[in-house]
Formats: sequence, C-alpha cells, structure tokens
Amino acid sequence: MDEKTFLEDLIKEAEEKEELRTQAFYDLLLLEISKLQDQIANNFYEAEKEIELINRFILSKNSTIQNKVDWLEKKLEAYIREKGEKTLEMPHGTLKMHKKPDRIEIADLDLFLKHAKKEMLSVIPEQIKPDLTKIKSFMKTNFPPKGVKIIEGETEFSYKLRKDDENVRPQKTRVNRTESTSDNEIALRQSA
Repeated sequence: MDEKTFLEDLIKEAEEKEELRTQAFYDLLLLEISKLQDQIANNFYEAEKEIELINRFILSKNSTIQNKVDWLEKKLEAYIREKGEKTLEMPHGTLKMHKKPDRIEIADLDLFLKHAKKEMLSVIPEQIKPDLTKIKSFMKTNFPPKGVKIIEGETEFSYKLRKDDENVRPQKTRVNRTESTSDNEIALRQSA
C-alpha cells in the first residue's frame, strides 16, 4: 500500500468517525427535546390534577357557605312576610316581595283555535299559532278564551345588597324556592 492511499484511508476513517460523533450529538439533542416535551406534558397533567383538587375543595367549601346563605335568605323572607310589607329599606340592603305576572298556557290547542278571535293569533304564512302576548292583552278586558289555562304568578322574594366600597358592584339576588341544589348548580350560580 502506498503512503498516499494510507493517508487517504486514515482521513476518510477520521471523517467517518467525526460524522458518527456529529450524528450522535444531534441525536442526543433529539433525545433531550423529547425529554423536555415529556416534562412539559407532565407539568400540564400535574397542573390539571391540582386544579381539579382545588375545584373540588372550593365546591365543597362554597356548598357549605351557600347553605348558610340559603338559610339566611329564608330568615329574611320570613321577616318581610311577617311584617306584611312589600319593600323594606335597610342600611345594608333592601328586601322586596313582588308578585310575578300571571302566565298563560294553551292547554287544548284545537279547542282554543275553534274559539279564538283573530286578534289572539299570529298568522305566519302556512302556519297559525297562538300569540300569548295578544291573548294576555285580550284577557285584561275579557274572559279567558276556551282552551287557555291561566298559571297564576307566584309571589317572589328578592333582596339587593349595598356595599360601601365603590369598586364593588351592587349585588342583586333573587331567591326561588326550588330546593335541591347540586354542587354544580351552586358553582354555576356563583359564577353568574
């Protein structure tokens, strides 16, 4: 073997080893990126688990607080009912009793349509349906049409809180007497 070929072989071998080292280095970079991306995904996963724990804790704590609020609201409602007043102004808020408007419901559509007056209907081409607003207006001066059911409005209690801090928006809360609130309903009510 001549010296020139031997040197060329040595250089070629050195270049191949250098290329292998270079590839190994860049492969290690890929491995490091993979590890870092796994770490990012794991951080998000751990954060979601922590958020879920915090949310469960807050729902539980707020459920207890909401039960206290409900109990206090019942006390306020009982007080205004006992007084027989419609509105009570107090230093920290206002208590109100007001009657919701009556609602109507078409109990028997066929019977209603047979006896309905023209002003009680909304005519849409190819479709005829009762106009509840017009029926209600008609009933102010006349008897209820046949097939119409009157659902009397309930008396509803509400209150409005006054806050001293100007940055805090006044809170108005309506109390409906429908019980059985779940944790999700409480959370939704509180986020509103």
